[in-house]
Amino acid sequence: MLRSRQFYLLELLGLVNYFLDSLALKNLPISDWQQSSYVASGWIGRLQSWRSTSWFLQWGESIGAIAVAAVLSSSPFISNNLLAILLVAVVAFWFILTLADDGPSGFTPIHLTIGVFWCMAVISSALAPEKSLGIKGLRSIAFSEGISKLTLYLMFFVMMARLFRSDRLRTWVVTAYLHVALFISAYGIQQSIFGAKALATWVDPESPLSKTTRAFSYLGNPNVLAAYLLPAIALSMAAFFIWPGIYPKTLALVMSVANLWCMYATQSRGGWIATVALILVMACGIFYWARPHLNPFWQVWLLPIALISTAVVVGGAVTVVPILRERVSSIFVGRGDSSNSFRINVYQAVGQMIRKNPLLGIGYGDRVFKKVYPIFQINPKYSALSAYSIYLETIVEMGFLGLLSFLWMILVSWLNGLLPLRSLRQTQDHQYFWLLGALGASIGLAVQGFFDTVWYRPDINILWWMSIAIIASFYFPKLTAPKPPDLLTEAQ
Repeated sequence: MLRSRQFYLLELLGLVNYFLDSLALKNLPISDWQQSSYVASGWIGRLQSWRSTSWFLQWGESIGAIAVAAVLSSSPFISNNLLAILLVAVVAFWFILTLADDGPSGFTPIHLTIGVFWCMAVISSALAPEKSLGIKGLRSIAFSEGISKLTLYLMFFVMMARLFRSDRLRTWVVTAYLHVALFISAYGIQQSIFGAKALATWVDPESPLSKTTRAFSYLGNPNVLAAYLLPAIALSMAAFFIWPGIYPKTLALVMSVANLWCMYATQSRGGWIATVALILVMACGIFYWARPHLNPFWQVWLLPIALISTAVVVGGAVTVVPILRERVSSIFVGRGDSSNSFRINVYQAVGQMIRKNPLLGIGYGDRVFKKVYPIFQINPKYSALSAYSIYLETIVEMGFLGLLSFLWMILVSWLNGLLPLRSLRQTQDHQYFWLLGALGASIGLAVQGFFDTVWYRPDINILWWMSIAIIASFYFPKLTAPKPPDLLTEAQ
């Protein structure tokens, strides 16, 4: 009887494993596609001969990494129009590198699901019932602001996924981002200590916290700042294990503390919940890395003890610290908090918009949403710029079919991120922690997305795609980018 139960359990586990592998497209015949596809074999690498003789392209990957780092580092400080110009420049450079490519295309299952998501956005926009509000059919689809932005972001992802296949370039770009994030966190901490004039009403005027300062740093909004800090928290924790030497590790520790402090200063409830989810992911990943080196007792009890201790500390802080207590309790008072009441009104109106166009939505892009929402809004005095949830926003704009493509893209990204962790741990490759940090960052952003749509801000969107690009870069664990003369090292 016992043997029979074990047999059925193993069969069930095998079925679950097969289902997850199929869902993650683990057995996708990418190499066969590369050999037979006109796109992969017809124009990729058409300028290989130029690359072999070009002084400029010998440093192509390093130059591309500098361009990507420039975009990530400057995004909080420049206008959206200038950021778009930088993204166009990076995408143009990607085309040049691809035409002169002399290696595999680097196509992954994540790229496929992202392509499906893009196609759904195009279809929902082309077939939108309110074409007069944004797009006028397929002929003008390329001129849609929403589709144009999405295309830029996705091409930026493709460039990053290509570059991050090199451990050196991945580390260099992430390090550049972390230094800028430290600067932004320092300014946010300064605002929380010395005060700053709020740019909008971010706290309920009747709340005991109405006189407190919510840090917004250079991002202009506390919730946007919280989203910006989520990848910084995860990747600075990862940097502690990757950067060699006592001084770099000390810097990584300082970054982690500063980012967490600034996150607290934002008073962003969604950001706080996302930070808890992020820390849980990082704790589990660190435990998984360290477990083979622990004695039997700690292999069993270290993670439960750490999680219980963290829960006790967080619970005690919520009870003792007034800001934490007030902000956390406001989550459960319903319409007793003005922010909650506004969001409830938005959710009710969004529900009506979804019932009107459930399959393909109203069309991709915030311009269409801003024009359609007033027709359904509950309180005519207060309009809304978004659905205050990326998942509801996706249903509104792209329908339930768009939501399915969106969730599939996220799930495939995470499953393909989990697969390489075991092999990286077995080889004791510390790049494991960049992958773990990217998983933590993307999960944190996805959790915050339940309560806000700051994800659609360019500053945050490129960080989301950076996290997914890091995950995609580990799909080929033995693949490294070509090693041209190291411009970064020679410049030093």
